[in-house]
Amino acid sequence: MRNTGTVAVLGALSLFATACGGGTAGAPSGTPAGAGTFTYAISADPGVLDPAMGVLSVTNMVLSFAYDTLVHNAADGKITSGLAEKWDVKPDSVTFTLRKGVTCSDGSPLTPSDVAANVNHITDPNTKSPINGVLVPAGMKGEADDAAGTVTLSTPQPFGFILESSAEMFIVCGKGVKDRSAVARATSGSGPYTLTEAVPSDHYTFQVRKDYAWGPGGATTKTPGLPAKIVLKVVPNEQTAANLLISGGLNGAIIAGADRARLEATPGMGKLVRAAGNGQFFYHQGDDRPAKDPAVRKALTQAINLTELAGIASSGTGRPATGLVLDPRPCPGDTVTGHVPAFDEAAAGAALDAAGWKAGADGVRAKDGKKLTLRLLYPTTRGAGVQAAAEYLAAAWKKVGVEVALNGVIDTKLSESITVTQDWDVVWLPIGVTLPTQLVGFLSGPAAPKGANFAHLANASYDKLVTEAAVKPGAEGCALWLEAESALFENADLVPAVENTVLVASKGATFQMTADQVIPTSIRMTEAG
Repeated sequence: MRNTGTVAVLGALSLFATACGGGTAGAPSGTPAGAGTFTYAISADPGVLDPAMGVLSVTNMVLSFAYDTLVHNAADGKITSGLAEKWDVKPDSVTFTLRKGVTCSDGSPLTPSDVAANVNHITDPNTKSPINGVLVPAGMKGEADDAAGTVTLSTPQPFGFILESSAEMFIVCGKGVKDRSAVARATSGSGPYTLTEAVPSDHYTFQVRKDYAWGPGGATTKTPGLPAKIVLKVVPNEQTAANLLISGGLNGAIIAGADRARLEATPGMGKLVRAAGNGQFFYHQGDDRPAKDPAVRKALTQAINLTELAGIASSGTGRPATGLVLDPRPCPGDTVTGHVPAFDEAAAGAALDAAGWKAGADGVRAKDGKKLTLRLLYPTTRGAGVQAAAEYLAAAWKKVGVEVALNGVIDTKLSESITVTQDWDVVWLPIGVTLPTQLVGFLSGPAAPKGANFAHLANASYDKLVTEAAVKPGAEGCALWLEAESALFENADLVPAVENTVLVASKGATFQMTADQVIPTSIRMTEAG
């Protein structure tokens, strides 16, 4: 997301991770230390660094150190200043007045034209940006008035969360505006840090910008204890990350699996437990897939004891899922309970029989000479629980006559598989978002690879409800947004298994979080107090 993330925050392995309620990770006691190096573990390589292509939460974590957004979401869900110092909101537009004196990392001034160019680049169909229609409203246009210091972002029709959506878009400035190839492996932003070294699959190093003074709510880089250098170290294995935290090789990491327990028991370790999006799976509904048939999807869902799956997937640290949007939700409510097909193994078998899938001599069901085989895709960077959850799903479906092929991959391969190669039938894919509008592009519309609708969903009820909800301002559309989510679960388009929690562990530093993202200007190196 960012934060989710899942998409978004593809986190939460999120599709993206977005800003949401905050929390502080840090040692129980400590005083600010002199500026030093803050080393933080990221679970995978971020891939291409162009913000217009940043769909993975790990990518957006890296980008957040070098880029700013127009506004920010505070811990209480309220909007605070960023690059913009004030704004005027209308149903189909928002006009931002930019702060004076903001500069890009190359020394050039940030202009309203830069902001407008970012928006128009993302929403240009030729860009094929995966955040178009997700983090950035479809059809949004930017119009700059450099003399007045303002930029207006408008949508073709009223858009209920037009201001809030601007907190999700990183602004490229300087040379990167005209040459997007310049930001594929480097950065060109107005953020508090500048990328100085990128070693793919190993580490990304940032140096502080000493003149930075336009962070969230006016935060600067002159605060005592703010690190002079940031190292984002790629550590795919959580056990390794935990060992590095204990030894002092890391200052922070998010731990989702079994290593939480020993970190929680480690004296002097900073500990913060946070919600981290749902553990959930999607069915591929392409024309040639078994799950195209809603009867098959519902039967497969009935074959799963979701209570058991929740405990396995979260290693016993999860909570019941109540919706798809991260807290604090703009539309509070439980969209899950009573809307997901209930566990009934016998009914699942009967439903598959009725759908024409008959068990063969080997116990595997078949229809028209084709076996009922599912390719189950899942991320390997989310701890042993997700691996065990995939194995549990395979075993449960085998009981009702389904052949399952497991395929565990790293985050970047997962993104490629779901959006490009489409070589899956079921995917375990948490998505972290803070606005229901951010889900629409993933859950409806053009199917991948032409669009972001990676599972080829075509839920008429969902489409109708979100269309009605999108034009209603803020809370006025909430009842429709909630009903739309429930329609997805009733149709077994996706199955929310558990609300994950993670341990944010820290040593030698404190920092604040938005979802699974560190707020760069909140980091403070500490020494024992």
